[in-house]
Amino acid sequence: MIAIIDYGMGNLRSVEKGFRKVGVDVCVTDRPEVVEKADAVVLPGVGAFRDCMEGLRRLDVVDAVTEAVRKGKPYLGICLGLQVLFSESEEFGTCRGLDIFGGRVVRFKNHGLKIPHMGWNQVNLKQDNPLFSGIADKSYFYFVHSYYVVPDDGSIVAATTDYGAEFTSAVCRDNIFAVQFHPEKSQKVGLKLLENFGKIVYGG
Repeated sequence: MIAIIDYGMGNLRSVEKGFRKVGVDVCVTDRPEVVEKADAVVLPGVGAFRDCMEGLRRLDVVDAVTEAVRKGKPYLGICLGLQVLFSESEEFGTCRGLDIFGGRVVRFKNHGLKIPHMGWNQVNLKQDNPLFSGIADKSYFYFVHSYYVVPDDGSIVAATTDYGAEFTSAVCRDNIFAVQFHPEKSQKVGLKLLENFGKIVYGG
């Protein structure tokens, strides 16, 4: 079973429906003991970084998530679920993240473009990655965000996107997969990504 963590923020039902549509068994939960027993963890989210971290701490699931990652269980972060993997965010003052990856979450510079970055944009693949198996380079995914990650280690960057400047839109290392865009809102190509994560977890 794949645990989708419910900490009070995010498109949980859309993510759940997306997985079920491609035949992947998932369970929405806010209980750390369920996360601990799961085969894999999905952390979706929209909104503010600080609220996300406070929600995870309030439910006492921070240790369950970090321990799952440490044990090598597949992890999929979506939007905020990508950002909280990093050391800190500058959103509403500095806030510490899970610190699984070194790096910061920073706000888009204006560049004459609207913030938040909202709508369809291309994803430029930077590495051979099972999460993107069968997905063409420069495919369009759906984004909604004002902040993006700046990893200390460039080798974890799985994809980038251009919005005024190039930014990291997906990261991958070992069992950790995370994307800035919303696969559950990205129609057929997004469902393919969710299906791929199911294959990473269960084989096939």
